[in-house]
Amino acid sequence: MIQDAVREDAPQIHAINANTSVFSPEETETVDEMLEEAFTQGYEKSGYQFIVSKEDNRLLGYACFGPHSLTDRTYDLYWIAVDPNARGGGIGKKLLAAAEDRLRLLGARLIIVETSGLPAYESTRAFYHATHYKQEAILKDFYTDGDDLVIFTKHL
Repeated sequence: MIQDAVREDAPQIHAINANTSVFSPEETETVDEMLEEAFTQGYEKSGYQFIVSKEDNRLLGYACFGPHSLTDRTYDLYWIAVDPNARGGGIGKKLLAAAEDRLRLLGARLIIVETSGLPAYESTRAFYHATHYKQEAILKDFYTDGDDLVIFTKHL
């Protein structure tokens, strides 16, 4: 079941990030901070909306999205992650579809996704291609030497 994240989900969201081989400790900490902002300030002030996929009180994955500043109805999909033990079951696609549905309700016209160009992110890039996102740009050596920024978009 997909629903809004609640504070009690924070430890499981942290665990998913910590157990995902591609997220750095700094990225995991960033998600923790964004989640705390969402809980303490609310969506309107923080700009972060978290949804989760749960089965029998076990968190299988989450997505985080919010408005892109200074744009007309453009939103960022900041994070989407699935528990490594639950991958391959369509959880990511369900979370993405739910995020897109929420964004349509908010009047979004464009979603932007940024990801890494490293080989470890090949399955992530394939996921966005398979879900009808268009690769718009590659910025060479963006994150660090040898780690490109790959930008995907989807018009709603």
